[in-house]
Amino acid sequence: MRGIMLLLLLVIILHVNLGHGGANMTMRCRENEREALLAFKQGLIMDEDNQVIFSSWGTEAAKQDCCRWKGVSCDNQTGHVVQLDLQDNDFLQGTMISPKLIELKHLRYLDLRGIFFDRSTVPDFIGSLTNLRYLDLSWCYFGGKFPIQVGNLTNLQYLDLSANRFHNVENLNWLPRLSSLTYLDLSFANLSNAFDWPEAVNKLPTLTNLTLQSCSLPSPPIRSTLSNINSSKSLSSIALPMNHLSTSSIFLWISNYNTSLVDLVLSYGSLTGSIPDVFGNMSSLAHVDLSFNHLEGAEPHSFTKLCSLQSLKLDDNNLSGQFSKFVQILSTCARNSLETLWLFENQLAGSLPNLTNFLSLKGLDISYNQLSGRIPESIGQMSKLEYIYLGMNALKGEIVDSHFSLLSKLRSLDLSSNSLVLNFHSNWTPPFQLDHISLGSCKMGPYFPKWLQSQNGYSYLDISDAGIVDILPSWFWGMTLNVTFINLSHNQIGEMLKNLTVDFANYPEVHLRSNGIEGQIPATLSQASYLDLSNNRFSGSISFLCASAAMSLTFLNISNNNLSAELPECLTHLGNLVMLDLSYNALSGKIPMTIGSLFGIETLKLRSNEFVGELPLSLKNCTSLMVLDLADNQLSGSIPKWLGASFQKLVILMLSSNHFNGSLPSQLCDLIHIQILDISVNSISGGIPNCLKNFTTLSQKGNENLTVEHSYMRDTDQHSSEGTSYDDDAIFIWKGSMQVYRNTLGLVRSIDFSSNRLTGEIPSEISHLVGLVSLNLSRNQLTGQITPDIGKLESLDSLDLSRNHIDGRIPTSLSQIYRLGVLDLSHNNLIGKIPTGTQLQSFDPSFYAGNQLCGPPLQNLCDSEEIVPDQVSNEEDKDDQLLRYGFYISMGLGFFVGFWGVCGSLIFIREWRYTYFKLLNFLSDWLYVRVMLIKRKLTDA
Repeated sequence: MRGIMLLLLLVIILHVNLGHGGANMTMRCRENEREALLAFKQGLIMDEDNQVIFSSWGTEAAKQDCCRWKGVSCDNQTGHVVQLDLQDNDFLQGTMISPKLIELKHLRYLDLRGIFFDRSTVPDFIGSLTNLRYLDLSWCYFGGKFPIQVGNLTNLQYLDLSANRFHNVENLNWLPRLSSLTYLDLSFANLSNAFDWPEAVNKLPTLTNLTLQSCSLPSPPIRSTLSNINSSKSLSSIALPMNHLSTSSIFLWISNYNTSLVDLVLSYGSLTGSIPDVFGNMSSLAHVDLSFNHLEGAEPHSFTKLCSLQSLKLDDNNLSGQFSKFVQILSTCARNSLETLWLFENQLAGSLPNLTNFLSLKGLDISYNQLSGRIPESIGQMSKLEYIYLGMNALKGEIVDSHFSLLSKLRSLDLSSNSLVLNFHSNWTPPFQLDHISLGSCKMGPYFPKWLQSQNGYSYLDISDAGIVDILPSWFWGMTLNVTFINLSHNQIGEMLKNLTVDFANYPEVHLRSNGIEGQIPATLSQASYLDLSNNRFSGSISFLCASAAMSLTFLNISNNNLSAELPECLTHLGNLVMLDLSYNALSGKIPMTIGSLFGIETLKLRSNEFVGELPLSLKNCTSLMVLDLADNQLSGSIPKWLGASFQKLVILMLSSNHFNGSLPSQLCDLIHIQILDISVNSISGGIPNCLKNFTTLSQKGNENLTVEHSYMRDTDQHSSEGTSYDDDAIFIWKGSMQVYRNTLGLVRSIDFSSNRLTGEIPSEISHLVGLVSLNLSRNQLTGQITPDIGKLESLDSLDLSRNHIDGRIPTSLSQIYRLGVLDLSHNNLIGKIPTGTQLQSFDPSFYAGNQLCGPPLQNLCDSEEIVPDQVSNEEDKDDQLLRYGFYISMGLGFFVGFWGVCGSLIFIREWRYTYFKLLNFLSDWLYVRVMLIKRKLTDA
């Protein structure tokens, strides 16, 4: 009976399980929650790249259990969906978050990081998912109003809404309700109006991590910095980079957390003054990043108490003083803990001290300072060092084997741009395997450094200007497959490419500039993505570009070689090309129509070759061009009208020293970004267009950019690419001599129409180009007068109007251009006095020769009638002439009226005439008597 009862009980239990929970054994997912997830999927854009992500999602019988779907997790007991994690799925895009997601009422973890929602809004119902503990919507590019509904998620412990495109956040009143929050990241949200942010943060009692990068934060008011009521004392990490906070108030606020703070990041801000004393009370600090600010001074004594300091980054500030004293302060307490010391780009001076007291130091970067003297051999005893960056200082002396004796962990070494000599034993084998080798300007020749043969894993190698005069060893190419950058420039390794068969697809960026390499360019070099072969002795054609139909070349510089023949038609293979420089060779023939297939080209330089014919019409397809240099060839025909319309991005246009004819098309004025326009030494006729004021860039004073920089993507291997950039250079005549500009090219703003056949007047609109630094209109047939508003060109450094037919006076406003360093007005028809001014009298008299001018600095003085107050302009001169004529006429009329008013009365009125002569007789008699009396008195005396 007992057995029957047990059997019956077992049947009942099984029945209950099958009836109520059996479905969960085969299908744990709740129906409404599965439908909600599928609706969420409908709000995403499906393509081949992200189908794999959702391959386990579906309505088929085998996919009914949503708890088994990728990115979905359920509670083991209830079967409710508690986690949805789709973060960092490349190429995943969304149109909206389905409102059905609200069905996931038990959701505790939601991570959609990196899904591109393209400025769609975060739905209001997000605040109804009240069980959420973890919410990450970062890098989703949401837009619209900031979702303050998250303030209803009172159970949240982790909140990341960074890297979106929300509208301005008015306040953070909602934030204190998240009393359980430990992690908060609102980076890139505009908090410029959220003046209450310090108080809101202070009211989060459990907050440990705060990140507000690039939020336009207002500086904390004093009342917030001193607030200790209900303040969190748990903050261990504060990261506020890329804000412009007041130095005093932000450090005062941070001092509230002096007992808990471990990590502090205030980089890329506007901190000024010396390093504050507040650090003396922050003994728990381990990581400090104050880099890229404007801090100054020397010897930060407040660092003496940072005994837990592991990482100190003060790079790119204005710190000065002796580096040895800086080290001495740090060694007081942090010598056992310090692992990273970054001080690059400051003004620290003195010698490099013994650093062996820092037993834990792994990284040292003091490049771009003013250090001098020798590198102590004791550095070779610091066995934990992983990278050493000492480049761009004034260090000198020898580097020998013992400098690296115990550095087995060293991975990166930068000693470039010093006066160092590497003198290793010929059989020396380094104890390290380097990834980054930067030894530019370090002398290690004349033989190729044999120790490099032991380094078979580096990705970056720079041994340029090393004094190497040797044949490149056969083991060099192909010894590593990880290279992304190699620079052997400015040596004399003339036979480095002989019988070369290496696959250069493994060497994306190759610099072989200035090595005296001879012969033809090997076809295998075309596999690189960045190739600089300039200033060598390569000869033959450039047919190596035709080696493959699919090329990854983005940068190609073969200028200053001995290349000849015509450009090949295979330019269609170079669809990725951004920069092409073939200047200073002997290339000939017409520019092929295939040049128009370089759709992404930004810099095209064909200067100083032997190209002939007209510009090909297909060139108009190259709409990304910023720099076009075709100077010093034999190109002919007219300057095409489409040039202005097609090259809207053009900054530099050089067409000088060719055979272009016809007139200057008015469409040139569409080049609104132009900074350098050189069409000199051609046969251009007609007038200068009146629309010059359309040159927007030249119509603005100053320029923030020192260089003309190009940013682009290039392949690093067959499966990836990276952003990179290069700075352009330009060659042109400046102040009478040929100059090359690179580092300050962005500051040069020039127009050169010299040595043509231009006629007509200089348009007055040229005075609108207030940013112009150089103007050369010499050697033309220009007539008329110099515009009286020439003085508005206050940025002008060089002005050449010589050898034209310009007449009239020199405008006085010209003397108001105080920056003018070069002036040539010679051989025109100018007349009158040279206006008085410090600048105009300082130029050589020859620059005024061939005119009818007078006054200093010329020796011929002006006539008296010429010495009149300087007139502001020729128009005012004409007004003065009218005034003088009026004065003379008035004087004549006055004389006429006065004369006939008196004399006429005497002639026609008898009584007046008799009285007048009677008066004259009386005066004559009186005068005679007085003279005789005086004479008698003198005789008697």
